Amino acid sequence: MSKIRVYELAKELEISSKDLIAILQEEFSIEVKNHMSVIEEEDAELIKELFSEKAKDSKEEKETSSEDIKEKYEHLVVDASKKSRKKNKGKNNRNDDGDGVRETNDNNVEEKIIEMDETITVKELSEKLGKSSTEVIKQLIFMGVMAAINQEIDFETAEKLAEKFEALVVKKEAEVDTDEELEDDEIEDTNLQKRPPVITVMGHVDHGKTSLLDAIRKAKVTETEAGGITQHIGAYTVNINGETITFLDTPGHEAFTAMRARGAQITDIVILVVAADDGIMPQTAEAINHCKAANVPMIVAINKIDRAGANPDKVKQELTEYGLIAEDWGGDTITVPVSAHTKEGIDTLLEMVLLTAEMQELQANPNRNSRGTVVESKLDKGRGPVATLLVQNGTLHVGDSIIVGTTYGRIRAMFDDKGKKIKSAGPSIPVEILGLSEVPAAGDRFHEVKDEKTAREMAEKRKDKVREEYLQSTHKVSLEDLYSQIKEGKVKELNIIVKADVQGSIEALKQSLQKLSNDEVKVRVIHGAVGAITETDVTLAAASNAVVIGFNVRPDGNAVSAAEKEAVDIKTYRIIYNAIDDIKAAMVGMLEPEYKEVVLGKAEIRQTYKISNVGTIAGCYILDGKLTRNSSVRVIRDGIVIFESQLSSLKRFKDDAKEVAAGYECGLSIEKFNDIKEGDIVEAYTMEEIKKKEL
Repeated sequence: MSKIRVYELAKELEISSKDLIAILQEEFSIEVKNHMSVIEEEDAELIKELFSEKAKDSKEEKETSSEDIKEKYEHLVVDASKKSRKKNKGKNNRNDDGDGVRETNDNNVEEKIIEMDETITVKELSEKLGKSSTEVIKQLIFMGVMAAINQEIDFETAEKLAEKFEALVVKKEAEVDTDEELEDDEIEDTNLQKRPPVITVMGHVDHGKTSLLDAIRKAKVTETEAGGITQHIGAYTVNINGETITFLDTPGHEAFTAMRARGAQITDIVILVVAADDGIMPQTAEAINHCKAANVPMIVAINKIDRAGANPDKVKQELTEYGLIAEDWGGDTITVPVSAHTKEGIDTLLEMVLLTAEMQELQANPNRNSRGTVVESKLDKGRGPVATLLVQNGTLHVGDSIIVGTTYGRIRAMFDDKGKKIKSAGPSIPVEILGLSEVPAAGDRFHEVKDEKTAREMAEKRKDKVREEYLQSTHKVSLEDLYSQIKEGKVKELNIIVKADVQGSIEALKQSLQKLSNDEVKVRVIHGAVGAITETDVTLAAASNAVVIGFNVRPDGNAVSAAEKEAVDIKTYRIIYNAIDDIKAAMVGMLEPEYKEVVLGKAEIRQTYKISNVGTIAGCYILDGKLTRNSSVRVIRDGIVIFESQLSSLKRFKDDAKEVAAGYECGLSIEKFNDIKEGDIVEAYTMEEIKKKEL
């Protein structure tokens, strides 16, 4: 059904857009935002009929309406134009139906409709008004606004200024993103067809992820990679019994989570590879927690069953500790014993994948504009920006124009996973494309648009939006503002990542924290592990909007910088009750921290000396910051805090020193602690009082 814009209909009816909008809303109950909005052809015909009947009734009525319109716009006209109109008042009857003034007046209003965003520069506005910048600046000064030619003015100021020049200012409709989403909603419900499942293979390093995939697709990937470890993200399709399966071979769960953090949920099923002779390792546990956080079904492939020390039952036993109970043990987790070396169990694994995919009823519409996600991207010296895309809906063709995050382009060439040139790719098919303006980021979404010009404009808008968001810096959940976010309805679940020095502490913290859940907010511990807080923990926290709690452990350097970049809240504690009390207080809005810990510096112990009647003296090298005499210190060994105390002495050579800066060596002793070892890290800190926030 054809549609017509409001301003086009207004021109046909010879009235202003403003009057037509009022008529549409009052008489026809048709909601329109501004002159650029569209209405159905049927409604337009009804309005035309109504106006033609009114025109037939009498000329006088029309003249009266003309005078009404004239009066409506009279307040927009500057004094000079008022005088000009008084001189020409006698010329109103030049046309039979008295259209002279109305037509001129309406055309002026129509011609000078200015579209703008929230702000506009004085120069741009003067160009759109068709006036010199001097005139515009002069009027702004009269209005009490001092603005230079390149300064931006807001919508309200621009609106008042435009009135002085007989123009109308309207806000641009934000059509780009909403139109795409609406289009998706309208089309996705119809013409749905079965699509291949997308599988991600995850697990601990050297448990045989790539070897298993290699056995499935009968191609030697491992041999071409350094040390047999996957160095990049790849995507491959495999045909089994006439069915297609797409595999994503990732370098680990970090990439999986990094993509999820960017809003890219591309995996339908995860194959978790666990070595039968090794069992569940730290990275396996992390992979399980990442999958649970993403709510993706898992199939456990117990690999290396041909090895001498293989024990699949031990793996199943360990899985129960993570809430995964094997089907043959009465649970719902599919476990398949396989061997990438002998190819045993591969067929059964693929059957289970197809069965799980069938239960999920994966569907897509191939007869529509394509959309999907970037799996990997790189800059090739000879070919320019190259991206591997996974088509998730619709069909992508060579020659299509696409927008990918903040970049755009027209597809010049397309290759399948075997490097063969293809012309089109349907849902769940990975392709490598050429023709983008820049290298997109892994996890960026792509959409097909009508032409390259549209794609470029949309990309520019997105860049501006990203710039604004970066400047405003969206706030992640933190304990300090948790209560306000709960009250505003922003937080329904508080996700927590627990890192501790021993497994027992993790279990105790998990149980205690989960008991804090109430009607307003649910507390979930999404990951718990032994060891220092790492960059991987921060990545998971960023993807899941979680708070990281460290018990007797500290974050490493990379984790601290990543937490600052991602605005992730890291809290460290020495007493378990303090952690529980802080979470409880944060949930009821009573958390008002009075002191803030400031890390002064770190020193590495290079040598130790035992002196009778004195104790152990440590020879140190200051890694960063500085150490000051009498400052509080903690001794960290392998990322775990083993003692907290104060410096009892700090010396440079034989002399006492007030402070020692980074890059220098020094000798120190710690109060009530002599068990210092080479390689320990001494972290000096101070507690600063912070003012309570005013309510």
